[in-house]
Amino acid sequence: MEHIPNTEHVSVNPRPQMLTIRETARTGILPEAALRTLVKQNKIPGVYVGCKFLVNYDRLCDWLNNPENHTTARG
Repeated sequence: MEHIPNTEHVSVNPRPQMLTIRETARTGILPEAALRTLVKQNKIPGVYVGCKFLVNYDRLCDWLNNPENHTTARG
């Protein structure tokens, strides 16, 4: 008889939703100009891939909803 592990209590960390600045602006969360300004100020969570900045949309939403809980945006 094959043993199937119990995965009921296993925490799965899904991949973050990464969007370009323009794609993020199209969601309506912030205007593109505001997003670009915040990227320059190192306040938007995300990473550079080549010369493009990819916004971690999930962390951005969390950051905008709870700004007092976040000290750094990148990572």
